[in-house]
Amino acid sequence: MTGPFRAADLVLRGRAATSPWGLAVACGLIYGGVMGTFGGVEGDRPLQVVYSAVKVPLLLLTTVLLSLPSFFVLNTLFGLRDDFRESLRAIAASQAGLSIVLVSCAPLTLFWYASSSDYQSAILCNAVMFGVASVSAQWLLRRSYRRLIARNRRHRLILRGWLLIYAFVGIQLGWTLRPFIGDPSRPVQFFRGGEFENAYVIVSRMILDVFFR
Repeated sequence: MTGPFRAADLVLRGRAATSPWGLAVACGLIYGGVMGTFGGVEGDRPLQVVYSAVKVPLLLLTTVLLSLPSFFVLNTLFGLRDDFRESLRAIAASQAGLSIVLVSCAPLTLFWYASSSDYQSAILCNAVMFGVASVSAQWLLRRSYRRLIARNRRHRLILRGWLLIYAFVGIQLGWTLRPFIGDPSRPVQFFRGGEFENAYVIVSRMILDVFFR
């Protein structure tokens, strides 16, 4: 086992990998490309494959970058700044793990695409895949944090804070970067109209429409 396969194996086993960020980008590109194949690759659809491939690692890395300043401040306030570098390594490994799990789910996504031509079901399928990958990444992160928590129990609170910040940023950023799959009945575009709307406001409107219309 050599190269990227060994690096992926180390990440999944909770051991140090030499380039977790590179692994996260590479695997994100692969799964993103698979996402963009919904509806085939005729006409301008190959461009959607490229867009989707770029967007997945962009989502993962930008979410981390936007979340890190708050996380750094929290570590400083709780007196854990000396452990920040080790915490960052754990976060990098978890992001690599998330993208690895996504790639492992790619055959299932392709199978779903071959079984259904419904765009909404394709969105649901990918939501499930990202959900599975996110839960797996949280497990890897918690495992990496065991030593930090054993050293100082305040790391447990910081870990929860990171998960909240990361989820908050990731949901909004995911909404901003849509579409990740692209409706085959619509022109291919990198951003959809209304990309700067607030995801939480939109979801709230949807809930109100369901219960009060």
